[in-house]
Amino acid sequence: MKIILLHGLYMHGIAMQPLCGRLEDAGHRVLNLSYNTVSPDLSSLFSDIDDFIDGEETAIVAHSMGGVITRTYLENGSEMSAFVTKVVTLGTPHKGSQVAAFFKNVGIGDFMFQDSSKYLLPENEPTWPKGSELYSIAGDLSIGPATVLNHGEPSDGTVLLEETKINGMFSHEVFPLTHTALIFAKRISERIEEILA
Repeated sequence: MKIILLHGLYMHGIAMQPLCGRLEDAGHRVLNLSYNTVSPDLSSLFSDIDDFIDGEETAIVAHSMGGVITRTYLENGSEMSAFVTKVVTLGTPHKGSQVAAFFKNVGIGDFMFQDSSKYLLPENEPTWPKGSELYSIAGDLSIGPATVLNHGEPSDGTVLLEETKINGMFSHEVFPLTHTALIFAKRISERIEEILA
């Protein structure tokens, strides 16, 4: 199966390389994309996605903000987006990020997040678009800024558990992992394999 990998905020495709290798070893054709997360060129990114799909069934596996970019791609409604049958998000703040909101409220959000603010701080609560199944995987090992900023609400240390839910998702699963560990944990790559089988 074709799989597209999208990394999260302040990351690069190299962060997804261990997961990419595991999926390739399992026989999948994988496109591991890198993009500028604070000022994404969505036209170019979406064109790369369309070119890779090329009329074949495809899945997208996305970490954190990459999952929000995936939803934006599907909402954009290109001809190729209809071939995306499954999406797996890892620690994606589908409802928006309270951590990002905190930094915006103290006056440094525009500097920190630039153009990505509109993806991390949606004006309205979004709904997952019809046409592809969303498997939202979250962590609840709270080590990171969300632990302090959100007063003990369940989180992966960066994204609140509640933020990883969205109306229209196919499933929601929680693992005892931190935000970044969701990318690297073998049990997550095994679960992704099960979902895509």
